[in-house]
Amino acid sequence: MSQPSVPRAIADETSAHDELRSWLRVITEIAGAVTLHEPLSVLLNLLARSAGELMGYEFCAVLLADEGRGMLEIRGSHGLTADYESQVRSSLSFRLGPQPAGETPSSRAFVNHQPVAVEDVLIDPAFRPWANLAEEAGFRSLISVPLLVNGRAVGTLNGYRAQPCQFDQDEILLLAALANLAGTAIETARLREREQETIGQLQQLNASLREQTMLLEHAEQIHRRLTTVALESGGLQTVVTVLAGLLSRPVLVEDAGLGVIASAAHEGQTVDAPPSEVRSRQSAAPDQDAKGDLREFAPWPGAQPDQWRTSVPVFLDREMVARFWLPGRPSELSALELRAIEHAVVVSALELLRERTALDVEWTLRGDVLAELLADRPTDSTTVVSRARSLGLDLRAPHSLLVVRADDAPGATDRASSDQRRLLEFVRESARHLKSSSLVTISGNYVVLLLSSPAEEATGHVIPEVADSIRVHCARRLHGATVSVSAGEPCRDVGDYAGAFRMQRGALELARLQGVRDRTVTLPDLGFYGLLLQLDEPSVLSQFAEQTLAPLRRYDEAKHTELVATLRAYFAHNLNTMETAAVLYVHANTVGLRLRRIESLLNLSLAQPESLLRVKAALMTDDVLRLRQPQPGGLSPVGRGPTG
Repeated sequence: MSQPSVPRAIADETSAHDELRSWLRVITEIAGAVTLHEPLSVLLNLLARSAGELMGYEFCAVLLADEGRGMLEIRGSHGLTADYESQVRSSLSFRLGPQPAGETPSSRAFVNHQPVAVEDVLIDPAFRPWANLAEEAGFRSLISVPLLVNGRAVGTLNGYRAQPCQFDQDEILLLAALANLAGTAIETARLREREQETIGQLQQLNASLREQTMLLEHAEQIHRRLTTVALESGGLQTVVTVLAGLLSRPVLVEDAGLGVIASAAHEGQTVDAPPSEVRSRQSAAPDQDAKGDLREFAPWPGAQPDQWRTSVPVFLDREMVARFWLPGRPSELSALELRAIEHAVVVSALELLRERTALDVEWTLRGDVLAELLADRPTDSTTVVSRARSLGLDLRAPHSLLVVRADDAPGATDRASSDQRRLLEFVRESARHLKSSSLVTISGNYVVLLLSSPAEEATGHVIPEVADSIRVHCARRLHGATVSVSAGEPCRDVGDYAGAFRMQRGALELARLQGVRDRTVTLPDLGFYGLLLQLDEPSVLSQFAEQTLAPLRRYDEAKHTELVATLRAYFAHNLNTMETAAVLYVHANTVGLRLRRIESLLNLSLAQPESLLRVKAALMTDDVLRLRQPQPGGLSPVGRGPTG
């Protein structure tokens, strides 16, 4: 018995209900994807699949505009192969606007805001440039409708069928309705994405602001702590101790002469500075990773492989007066640690300026006392002894003088080699590292240091070693220039200092005239010159020299000759006539004639040893007498410059 047939109207109604349910399901899925904040890529693939299921397309694609590149890109698809999508991305088939092969259906739909259908891609002349690509993908017909949002196209929704197909008006309207839904969903998803990006940026900005606020708060704490140290005159050591605590690492501070003036350990660990030869070698080239004035020093031979060092200079009036040393590299320091170092450097500069000012006052007072001792005029011993005692020196005990002079350095360009004020400062630095009490002053071209001599040094044997250390320190600070220092026997009476200064000043000048440089000079080193300098009867010396040399000087003045100069050159070159002539730029016969004239005027023979000794002694005595005459510039207290 046959089944009763379903009336056609009922069947059509059932089909319509099924279609409606399908549409409602798709709308629900799309709305759910938007509500659940699904990624845009997931939403676009859902739209392509839903369009294929609702419209019966074997293939579907959602294309979005990249207006920066002027392209429509496949961003979601259903049924299309990855190879086809790859070929589309690498070709110009979906370029917006005019192109040599003509506009694609998708670009026309996008630009004109109207659906575009192709019933058979293999026979449609306008689609011929892309026919092979379509045949490889497996579709024969397609339709492209614009995705419109508020009247603006954002892309297209494309449907593809495997067979040629004529798209009727109802299908186009349904697909356009789906495209409108898709456009709204896409725009909503994009708004969500932009909103999330904005939220993420705001969160990052908020985190950055919190970090900056914390940094500023910590920086303010650092500022308060170090400023408190400065206001309370805590001293450089307190600054270094606070900085070590803030950085959680040890800190070392050297003065410009490489002497340690402050240090602080951290958890029992200390830091040392690289050797001087390492500094001079590595500081020749700028450090690429240095931050500001920070410099890094790589591990040196004999150091641990990770023994990097960071140095930070401290300047006063463009002069480097100290240097901080920290373990590690500048790149390892955080912004907060850098801020702490900056504050510490500023406070340290203030502390060093305070110390320098106090020392200037103290050294001025000390220099006044020493200037009084070195003066040629009679000294009120009671007054000067009392003033010295207030400065911590007992002039009743032996004291030694050290006289320092910068060597003449041909070709030297460093102005410090002739700057007495800086040389005075360098000698002061040396004196600060000595255990003995001291006074320092300037006298003409010389810096004079008075040094107390403990009982075991009363013989003066240790003084040349102190002089050597001063020479080394000053040479290091003068950057290549050198100094010479004269050292004498300790003085045991207030009245002895002026004479000792004259002798040691003369010893330096005699050594300089003989070409001696970078040397500690003592009177015994000068031989007969040293003996002459120690004689206390200059009138006797003057009479001897004048009686011997007067005939030659009168002759030179009357005849405009150079007999005295010839005699000096003759002795300076070991009685060699040829060498003397070369130095004087005359013929050897001329030198011989001058020597015979000298013998005639002095009524002696230079071939006799006694006559040679007499003339040589007269010349040496004349040198010493000229050096013992008052020097230009006079004595100058610290910081006041030479006085007339």
